[in-house]
Amino acid sequence: MPFFRVLTLFFLASFGFQAFSQQQRSIVGEVLDVSNSEPLVGANVYWEGKSSSGVVSDINGKFQLAVSELPFRLVISYVGYEQSIRIINEKEAEKPIRFFLKPEEMSLDEIIIQERRPDEQVKNMEMGKATVPIETIKNIPALFGEVDLLRSLQLLPGVKSAGEGTTGIFVRGGSADQNLVQLDGAPVYNPSHFFGIFSVFNPDGLKSVDLYKGNMPASFGGRAASLIDVSLREGNNVKIRGEGGIGSISSRLTLDGPLFGKNSTFIISGRRTYADLFLKLSSDENIKNNKLNFHDLSGKVAFVLNNRDKISLSSYEGSDFLGLDEEFGLGWTNWVSSVNWSRVNTEKFFFDLQGYHSRYSYTVEFDDPENGFEWSNKLSESGLKALWTLLPGSGTQVKWGVHSQYYHFAPIDLEPSPESAIQPIATNPKNGLLNNLFASVEQEVSPKLRVEAGLRWGLFNQVGKGVDYLYEGGKPGPEIDITDSLSYGTLENMQFYQGLEPRLAFRYLINERFSIKTAYNRNFQYIQIASNSSAGLPIDRWVLSGRYVEPVRSDQVSLGLFHNFDQNRWEFSVEGYYKDLDNVIDLRNGAQVLFTDQVETELLAGKGWAYGAEFLLRKNIGKTTGWLAYTWSRTWRKIDGVSKNEPYNPRFDRPNDVTLVLNHEFSPSWSAGLTFVYTTGQAVSYPVGSYEMDNQFVPLYSEYRNLDRFPNYHRMDASVTWKNADKGRKWRGSWNFSIYNLYGRKNPFAYEFRKIYNDDINFDTSEDGEIISATPGVVMTYLFTFLPSITYNFQF
Repeated sequence: MPFFRVLTLFFLASFGFQAFSQQQRSIVGEVLDVSNSEPLVGANVYWEGKSSSGVVSDINGKFQLAVSELPFRLVISYVGYEQSIRIINEKEAEKPIRFFLKPEEMSLDEIIIQERRPDEQVKNMEMGKATVPIETIKNIPALFGEVDLLRSLQLLPGVKSAGEGTTGIFVRGGSADQNLVQLDGAPVYNPSHFFGIFSVFNPDGLKSVDLYKGNMPASFGGRAASLIDVSLREGNNVKIRGEGGIGSISSRLTLDGPLFGKNSTFIISGRRTYADLFLKLSSDENIKNNKLNFHDLSGKVAFVLNNRDKISLSSYEGSDFLGLDEEFGLGWTNWVSSVNWSRVNTEKFFFDLQGYHSRYSYTVEFDDPENGFEWSNKLSESGLKALWTLLPGSGTQVKWGVHSQYYHFAPIDLEPSPESAIQPIATNPKNGLLNNLFASVEQEVSPKLRVEAGLRWGLFNQVGKGVDYLYEGGKPGPEIDITDSLSYGTLENMQFYQGLEPRLAFRYLINERFSIKTAYNRNFQYIQIASNSSAGLPIDRWVLSGRYVEPVRSDQVSLGLFHNFDQNRWEFSVEGYYKDLDNVIDLRNGAQVLFTDQVETELLAGKGWAYGAEFLLRKNIGKTTGWLAYTWSRTWRKIDGVSKNEPYNPRFDRPNDVTLVLNHEFSPSWSAGLTFVYTTGQAVSYPVGSYEMDNQFVPLYSEYRNLDRFPNYHRMDASVTWKNADKGRKWRGSWNFSIYNLYGRKNPFAYEFRKIYNDDINFDTSEDGEIISATPGVVMTYLFTFLPSITYNFQF
C-alpha cells in the first residue's frame, strides 16, 4: 500500500509541523441567520483591517481564526446580510462565540444568485463541485410550473439528461446509477416522480444542493460518477411561518417554526398532484377510470441541547401510482429517515454521528382472470457514519471517520391470480455489508499553495441469506448449464472485495482573482442497475457485487483554471477531465433481467472511459444574473460480447452541450427568466432491415450498438414572475407564468419502426376498413411542444 504509507507520512508531517511551530491562540465560533438559526456557509470572518488573513465559515457555519492581541474588532460579513462588527475581549475568546446576522433588504442592483463569498471559486479547494442556491432553482422556468431540483442540475456543465422531460442525469460519462443522491445523508434510490418527469424534492423545504463531479471528499463514497447532496432546511425558532404554491398540476405547502421553544424547531413540507382529478372530467370512459398521481411529505425537527450538542431528525415519504381502467396498476414508494448528532468537543475538535435508513418498493398488479398477477419487490439500505474533525492550527483541517452500510435486496415475488395460467416466480434475496474507513487532511502549505489528501478504504462482503449458482466452465451464460448451487445462512460470508480509494487535490493561487486546481479521485461502487432503459424505470433491477459481478472502479484526473473579474461580478472556469472505468456492466442482446434468479447470465462486464472539457461563464451580481455553459465530452464502453467487441457509445454520449440561464429583475415586483438548451442527439441503434414473422413486421438490428443518433435537441423556456412588493404584510403572494418549449420544437422522445397502412399512421387494421397499401415507415413520438403553465406562490 504505497499510497497509504505516503498519506501516513503526510499526516505525521502535518502534525509535526504544527507541534514544532509557535503556539498561537485562536477563537472559535459559528455564524447563524438571526431569523431561523440556520448556519451561514462561506461567511467572511476577519479582524478589522486584516481582511486578507481572514477565514470563511464551513458547512456548519463554524470557523476558527488566529488571534495575536485582544481586545480587537472582529468583522463578520455575508452576501445578502448586514455586516456585524464586534469587539472581542479576553473572556469572550475563551469559549465558542455565536454570531447572528440579519438579512438585509437587497437593492435592485445588488441581486445575488449564490449564497457564498464572491471569490470562493478562486480560493477554495473545490473542483468539479457545483452549488446551486434554492432561490436560483426557483427562478428557472419550469415544466408544468413545477420547479425541479434535478432538472436544474441538467443545466450545469458536465451533466447530461436522459431525454425530453426527464430528471435522470449522467455526469462525466457515468450512468444514472453511478450517482449517489442523498437527502440529509440518507440515499434515495429512485429520486423521481411520474416516470422521471419530476424529482422527489419539494424545493420549499430544502436548504441546499451540492453536486460533486470530481474531487469528492474522502468522507463520501459508494458511487463511481457523482454525489448529489441535498439538505432539508431547519425551521426558524421565532414564529410559525408558511409558504407554498398552487400550480397547473400540483399544489404544495410548507410550515416551519419553533417546536417547544427557541431551542427546538420543526419544518414539514407536503406536495400532491391532482392530475387524476382532471382525468375524471373526460367523457372517454377508458380515460375517466384511469389514475395518475404522486405525493411526497418531508419533515425535520432539530433540538439544540446546549452550547455543544445539537440533534436533528429528518424523514421523507413519497409515492406514485398509475392505474389503467382498474385493470392495471403500478405504484412505487420511497421512505427515507435519518438522525444526526453534532457535538463541539472543544474549540478545535468536533464530532458528528449519523444514522439512516432508506427503503424503496414497487408493486405491479394486473387484474385479469386468465393472466392476472401481483408482482412486488423492495430494497433497503441502513447505515451508520461517524465523523471527527480536528482544527490543529490555522490553515489545517483534519477529518477521519467510519461509515458502515447494510444492503438488503428482497426477493422478487410474482404471485398469479387464483385462476391465472401464469406460473409463480420467486428469486433469492441479496445482502451486502460495506464498511468504510476514511481520513483526510487539508493543509495550507503557503499563501498560494493549498493541498488536500485523503484515503477511503472500503471492505465489502456479500452475505447470506442467499444462493450462488455454479456453472460449467466456471463462467455464467444463458446457454451454460448450472452444475451446482451453494446456499448460505444469515450473514454468512459469500464473497469479499476491498479497495483503497485515494483522493488528492492541489490549488495554486496565481493572484487574488486567478487560480489553477488539479485533482485525482478513485471510487469503488458495489451496486449497479441492470436495465434496458437508460432513463431509469421504477422496476429497474439492482445488482449487488458478488461471485460473478465485480465492483465498478472509477479513476478520474481533472485540471481546472478559475478566474474572477469585474470585482467578482463575473466568474469564468474551464475544467478538463479524463475518467477510466473498469467492471461496468451492460446487457446481452435480448437480455431478460427482471424475473431471473440467475441475473449474472444476462450481464457482460468490461471497460469504459470518458473525457471532456467544461466551460462556465457566470454573472452573480446585478439586475441580470445567470450563466452560459458549454461542454464537449465523449463517453465510450468496450465490453466483450457487445458491439462485436468494439468500442461503442452508450446512449448518453452527447459530444456537444450548450446551456444558457438568465434571470432579470425589472423592478421589485417584476422579474423574468429564460433558459436555452442545445445538445447533440443521443446515441441509438436504428434498424438495418426488417422481416416478417407470424404476419408481424419485425425490425432487424445490426450487431454494432448505437451507431446512429437522434436529431440534435434544442429548446427554449421562459417565465415571468409578478410578486407583491408591499412590506409588512403577513400574506405575500406572487404569480409565475411559464412556457416550456417556447418555439414548439418537436424533439423526438422515441421512434417506432413499423408498417404504415394507407399512408395513415393512425390506421387501425381491425376497425378502419380495407387495406390498400402497406409500406415500412417510421413514427416519431414527442412529448411536449408549446406548453404554458401558471403557478400562484405564497408566504405567510
